[in-house]
Amino acid sequence: MTPASAQEVAQPSMQERPLKPKDVFKDCANCPEMVVVPAGSFKMGSPTNEPGHSAEESPQHLVTIARPFAVGRFEVTFDEWDACVAEGGCNGYKPSDEGWGRGRRPVINVSWDDAQAYVTWLSKKTGKPYRLLSGSEYEYAMRAGTQTVYPWGNTVGTNNANCHACGSHWDAKQTAPVGSFAPNEFGLNDMVGNVREWTEDCYHDTYNGSPTDGSAWIEGGDCYHRVVRGGSFLLAPAFLRSASRYWFTSDYRLRYLGFRVARTLAP
Repeated sequence: MTPASAQEVAQPSMQERPLKPKDVFKDCANCPEMVVVPAGSFKMGSPTNEPGHSAEESPQHLVTIARPFAVGRFEVTFDEWDACVAEGGCNGYKPSDEGWGRGRRPVINVSWDDAQAYVTWLSKKTGKPYRLLSGSEYEYAMRAGTQTVYPWGNTVGTNNANCHACGSHWDAKQTAPVGSFAPNEFGLNDMVGNVREWTEDCYHDTYNGSPTDGSAWIEGGDCYHRVVRGGSFLLAPAFLRSASRYWFTSDYRLRYLGFRVARTLAP
């Protein structure tokens, strides 16, 4: 048995030990690195006086996530996506890297449908319930206990993320390798900027009637359009605000669209 295969066999059994918030784990050698996010409550959306506020971010409402869950420490990378394709998953789709390089850069040019193919493969490979984050889980994980405009404060600052005018080496040019910026208080990287990230939610134009338990908002929505979060390297700082959200059709592929995964943890 090779060291790699030994690790792949051993890791899942190690996973079943009790996990604490900020614990980091992987379910296989080429699986995404996961971070345990604690249970908690937060106010979702933005106040009407926040610069850049949109009606899509209203009304603000309390969301309570009753149990810890795991979130990808980084956006899914080309390395991780290419491993899926190599093992016969992800419909054999090989997205373009736009000439920026693959490896540890976030996978791009992937649709919501593509992201679903990846989590289906990952769940089957590991026997664990992988999925996309709901919109409220994403905002909760992004904010990491804050209620400020950005996870790090009320101004965009310098070199906190990759966006148009964020003061980074990659601004408005291309994606950055994952982990190029400091993590938030939950230990998650690049929840803001770099690539916009698909969530499970169907699009609704306000938060009227939205779930308050962290679950994905599917009922009554336009499910051909799925919600994306987090802004990107091409967008202005206003689109990186913790409350900001947008939508694309579920089959849309763009050079600034990627995703990260979540995993439900056993009680």
